[in-house]
Amino acid sequence: MTIVWSDSRAEVDWHELEALYRAAPLGNKNADDLQVVFGNSMFCCFAREGGRLVGAGRVLADGRDCAYLCDIAVLPSHQGVGLGKQILERLIVQSQSHAKIILYSVAGREPLYAKFGFLRMKTAMAIFRNRQAAIERGLLSET
Repeated sequence: MTIVWSDSRAEVDWHELEALYRAAPLGNKNADDLQVVFGNSMFCCFAREGGRLVGAGRVLADGRDCAYLCDIAVLPSHQGVGLGKQILERLIVQSQSHAKIILYSVAGREPLYAKFGFLRMKTAMAIFRNRQAAIERGLLSET
């Protein structure tokens, strides 16, 4: 597997990225919204193999205090071979100048992130647009 890495949004096919998130599966994120959120992100990472987008991720950051790693996705055909870890490593390196790096994990993936030094936050809270769906998916607790 020969991966070509890019941090540039200039040549991204947003519909291809939309298909990646759907396949990963990380939900239905439409191309226009992805262009906005990646455009507003301080750091981005794109992985291609044979010209095809096989992985991506991004970091929302303020340049000093807080960096939030999000939307890390890998095509199912490329999962389990370390590509997601490489994307995560690249984004962590890009975020090193921040006082804290934060992410929230898909349930069950926390052990992976712990290997990179992430610890569970005791005081994190969130407001989701669809609160009930987030509760049902295990992302939020009402207690």
